[in-house]
Amino acid sequence: MTTETYRDAWGVPHLRASGARELAHAQGRVTAHDRAWQLEVECHRAQGTSAAFLGAGELSWDVLARQARLDDTARRCFAALEHRNPETADWVRAYADGVNAGLPAGARRAPEFARAGLTPGRWQPWTPLGVWLATHILFAGFPAKLWREQAVRHLGPDAVGLFATDGPGTAGSNGWLVSGDRTDTGQALIAGDPHRFIEDPGVYQQIRLACPEFDVVGIAVPGIPGIAHFGHTGTVAWAITNAMADYQDLYRERLRRTGTGVEALGPDGTWRRATRHTETVEVAGEPAAEIEIIETDRGPVIAGGPGGPEPGFTEALALRYPPRVTGDLGFGALLPLLRAHTVADVDRALDAWAEPVNVVQAADTEGGLLHRVAGRVPVRARANRLRPVPAWEPGHEWDGTHATPYAGLTDGIAVMANQRGPAAPLGVEFAAPHRATRIRALLDARPTWTADDMAAIHTDTHLGSAGPLLDHLAALDGLGPEASALRDRLFAWDRRMDADSTGAAAYAAVRGAVVRHLAAHPVFAPLARPPAYPDVLRPWLALVPRIAYALEHLLRAEELYGIDRPAIVRAALEETAAEPPAGTWSDTHRLAAWRALPDEPGPSYAAPGLGGDHDCVLCTSAVPGLTDRAARGPAARYVWDLADRSRSRWVVPFGADGVPDAPHHHDQLPLWLAGELVPVVTDWTLLERTEEVR
Repeated sequence: MTTETYRDAWGVPHLRASGARELAHAQGRVTAHDRAWQLEVECHRAQGTSAAFLGAGELSWDVLARQARLDDTARRCFAALEHRNPETADWVRAYADGVNAGLPAGARRAPEFARAGLTPGRWQPWTPLGVWLATHILFAGFPAKLWREQAVRHLGPDAVGLFATDGPGTAGSNGWLVSGDRTDTGQALIAGDPHRFIEDPGVYQQIRLACPEFDVVGIAVPGIPGIAHFGHTGTVAWAITNAMADYQDLYRERLRRTGTGVEALGPDGTWRRATRHTETVEVAGEPAAEIEIIETDRGPVIAGGPGGPEPGFTEALALRYPPRVTGDLGFGALLPLLRAHTVADVDRALDAWAEPVNVVQAADTEGGLLHRVAGRVPVRARANRLRPVPAWEPGHEWDGTHATPYAGLTDGIAVMANQRGPAAPLGVEFAAPHRATRIRALLDARPTWTADDMAAIHTDTHLGSAGPLLDHLAALDGLGPEASALRDRLFAWDRRMDADSTGAAAYAAVRGAVVRHLAAHPVFAPLARPPAYPDVLRPWLALVPRIAYALEHLLRAEELYGIDRPAIVRAALEETAAEPPAGTWSDTHRLAAWRALPDEPGPSYAAPGLGGDHDCVLCTSAVPGLTDRAARGPAARYVWDLADRSRSRWVVPFGADGVPDAPHHHDQLPLWLAGELVPVVTDWTLLERTEEVR
């Protein structure tokens, strides 16, 4: 096997091999060298075994992973891949083999293994598919159906629209494409930033993969071969955002025990045997938990279950998701993407894409442009998309998949920011249009663009959703001197959530108080006590975040369940004026990155202050009314230049190396905070050849 590993000045791996299979092995090996602990955690999360070394806090996740049959689904999908596409299956197997080859040395670099008392496990050929499933099973936000059910029950059907907005449990992104007619080179630019929960090490990996068939730079997902989401082959580049489509269903099941097992009531009125077995989930420092795994004709049961042997039935929730039904996770798209030369090649590759459902933009050096939705969304009744539906009633079956929509460009520009766009027929909740509108306005402000210009868009802090609250403040009269002075400060504020802005801090404080006062209103009291669903689903059911992210709608609605909103805004303003924030927005708006070991020593950086906000292009999401700390934000930034790939740029929040205190662990953080980008190096002579310890 002939492979070579090079590194740029930021430690980003550039891999060169004699063939695609050898390259996949090298990618697995170098990822294990750089990210051994991260890969170990993701492997255990896919198998539902993370609580065994991370503790009881991960038990709810492990139970969901087991009950949703993630590992079993990964095995099924890999077996189907071997049958349908043996070349890709062998390529994935080579990646897993590479991980296994690199893990022992990678684990010796990573101090977390010793702290957790863990030795690295062995990856199976289907483990990358399991990691992909575990990473994205909550991506489409199916627990939001539980929230809608509760909201409609207590507030009526209009609550669906009032609260339908991209919230804290959903991953979003910005992305924009500028055609060659609008650039200084005559070739297209693609830029953007995926928004995910910020993890340390990061959820994205900068990498280059080169062999005689292809040479691709891009941003990969550690644990997954190839470059799925953001790539540049030299002649064609692509990028994605979350389409906000709804493609997973929850079914209310009626279950009963019999002398031989468990039965579920189907839509034809007959009881049918469900599969059933038990599993044991180990928990560090606590007794193991024995759980029951049940799967009906609709899907695996993820909440509730059958009662005892007494007559009658109990209700439970079953999850139906496409890979479990079809045995296809869409990995057949990955090799064709690497081999793509034109947008037509990318387009054909994406016909095999399954999940998550994305909006894709692509451009090539021949002037080709692409803007489409990719993924599989089942055709079924609208009720399925809104709430859990009764499994025992007909009319909720799946009937094929929707055709994925295509979209065009307007004046040489296409913008995607999770707004209601080409994927609108496929979803329910979309992001407010503020990010998309702002990006479009910034792009329209000048006739031509360069790759270096794009950083100004990535870091824009204008808050388009501030209007409704400021309008309510303007309508107040009879304010005391402190409240009046605070209101005047907010009227003078430029509506930018800059890190050093005292006006932004004051606005955020008033907004948080409004959210808390609204959430405390008696009309919402039933929603403050959600049903006893598993803890892992609770973020979608929490009232304060739901109020926070829907605040613009709630303040703008013509009527809100009889709530005296002027009184609430007045109370919030006076409360804040009595103890106004003394500092800037970044004093409280700080990065809160997730790490797998919560009790590990503090990172080698102080939690940095941030600019931006949920509805800014610089989307650093706090939860107003609960915390100003931001757990979600740009997990990478990129600019793909089709005129010259070496003029492309990228950056991640921390660095290329997942090992604490390694030279490239956090070396990109200052640039990420400043909105700067790292050059993409394509000249092999400018790279340093390295040999990782085997």
